[in-house]
Amino acid sequence: MSPSPEAQAHVEARQRLAEATARATHAVWRDIDRDNVYSSWMLLLGRVLAIVSGGQLAAAQSTNLWLLQLLGLPPPEYPDERLVPASLVGVDGAGRPLATVLMAPMWTALRQITQGKPVAQSMAHGQALLDVIVRTAVADTGRAADQVGMVARRDVTTYVRVTNSGACSRCVILAGIRVGGVSTAFQRHPNCHCGMEPVTKSRRPEPFDAKDLYNEMSEAERKKTFGEAGMKAIDAGADPAQVVNARRGMSSATVFGKKLLITTEGTTARGLAGKRLGDLQKVPGQRLRVSQTPRLMPEDIFRLADGREHEIRLLRTHGYIV
Repeated sequence: MSPSPEAQAHVEARQRLAEATARATHAVWRDIDRDNVYSSWMLLLGRVLAIVSGGQLAAAQSTNLWLLQLLGLPPPEYPDERLVPASLVGVDGAGRPLATVLMAPMWTALRQITQGKPVAQSMAHGQALLDVIVRTAVADTGRAADQVGMVARRDVTTYVRVTNSGACSRCVILAGIRVGGVSTAFQRHPNCHCGMEPVTKSRRPEPFDAKDLYNEMSEAERKKTFGEAGMKAIDAGADPAQVVNARRGMSSATVFGKKLLITTEGTTARGLAGKRLGDLQKVPGQRLRVSQTPRLMPEDIFRLADGREHEIRLLRTHGYIV
């Protein structure tokens, strides 16, 4: 299963808008006088602000028509419940003035230059930060508009996360997640392109999850998103969420005389791996008992196992296969 074509098209169109807005700011960044970075950026800032604000406005303006076409509902009954796209322009996703946030790329480049780093390298780092800021600002504005528009339509009760195959692993494992209510905050990270699809009593998107999205990926996309060992574990039946979440607590340790990659993620008495590994003991600073048996990462499971059946047995024991 996958999100509706309309929802996917909406997310992809907004991603293209974010990319086009970022490209437009690249040309302005190239006009900076490298001998006078601060003063020249202050002169150029108005142009950049106009470009990004235009991208934000376009992102917010697409919401009303999208919801009307998707839901087949009339505009909100009361005028004061209708989305005002311009109200979301000029700030980033955290509510900070966009003009202030857009100073960060200049400060990044200038700081590196004063530290003696090559000018070209310093300017490239500044442009990379500018790119993230611009793409994120446009995407955040679009998502905020979508959520405001959904809240204004009383038929919408909640939403599901729309994630495309090009997303990062953290977003992929959230694909298809239905949140508690339409006003629930949307989880995103810098340069996140995920979106949402509204749910009403009469319109419920087809169920889909991370494994569905994984099945739609090419081998190259799977390897890029999850790594070679992660891809191999998922192909063997591992839960994508277990594979991704394990990396949060990853470290190296000497186990049985060998240096191995282990993780503390999911090893408490409530975690799947913790329950299966056993040897749960109370640890200072931990509220729950923690397994004292090291939880191996998929990379070392494949390195240590002596065959397919052994791999699957270890993946199950260490909580990757549910």
